[in-house]
Amino acid sequence: MAELEWRDGGIPVSTRFDDPYFSLNGGLEETRHVFLRGNGLPERLRGGFHVAELGFGTGLNMLALLIASNGVPVRFTSFEAFPMDAAQIVRALAAFPEAEAVAAPFLAAWAAGRTRFSLGAMEVEVIVGDARETLPAWQGRADAWFLDGFSPAKNPELWGEEMMAAVAAHTAPGGSFATYTAAGHVRRALQSAGFAVTRLPGYGGKRHMSAGRLASPGAA
Repeated sequence: MAELEWRDGGIPVSTRFDDPYFSLNGGLEETRHVFLRGNGLPERLRGGFHVAELGFGTGLNMLALLIASNGVPVRFTSFEAFPMDAAQIVRALAAFPEAEAVAAPFLAAWAAGRTRFSLGAMEVEVIVGDARETLPAWQGRADAWFLDGFSPAKNPELWGEEMMAAVAAHTAPGGSFATYTAAGHVRRALQSAGFAVTRLPGYGGKRHMSAGRLASPGAA
């Protein structure tokens, strides 16, 4: 399970990685800027569109997608090694009333120990375990990726060449990714995996983020 402490009036911080789950300064808007607009969403959404994510955390990205999807039937798969418990997520989401307002079905399922559940027209699966093992074994392919693990400097295992190759191998032709990081080694790993990578303006005080499309199929 997640090992965390609460700082600065309600920010959950992973003590394992010494990294916050989000910023109270516009965390939901940051999600929309980086992961939704970075992947061209919601404009690309259609029935059966599949979003996958590295790093489930509080579920904030999932809830932002739920709000943006406006009833379009989509699938959401997230990979999480150290899941937060329901009480921790309730406390974290209190910072985001718009997300909190649609979170009740998710929180009920999570509190019951379910990692597969429906949120309206969205079908959700959270795959718990080390993504270095669970992602290569996954049978799905995503149309868009939210790469939202802890900082590459503090959690390098989730951002190396093997992981980015696994992301590409589980991306549909023409699929996309977006991430808050613009670290050079991450961009190079994504390029090596077959993505055309673009550096874009980051959110708030962060200068840059990265996004891109699969330019060639990932290795099977």
